Amino acid sequence: MLELIRTNDPVLLSFAESLMKDAGIHCMVADEGMSILEGSLGMLPRRFLVESDRADEARAILTDAGLADELRDERS
Repeated sequence: MLELIRTNDPVLLSFAESLMKDAGIHCMVADEGMSILEGSLGMLPRRFLVESDRADEARAILTDAGLADELRDERS
């Protein structure tokens, strides 16, 4: 799994998950349970991960959907 997005925005994560589901690309949001440790303040970002072998395709889909500014650097 490769990280493509790191954000605190649940709407952004939901939108990205929906796009991947439509494309048949397996994805997951990591660190969702961290809110328990931080007191549910939403300060810790969640990581949006996709299948390594389809990461380029996922990047293209997210870019086409207008989320290019949200994508992590490919070297990260």
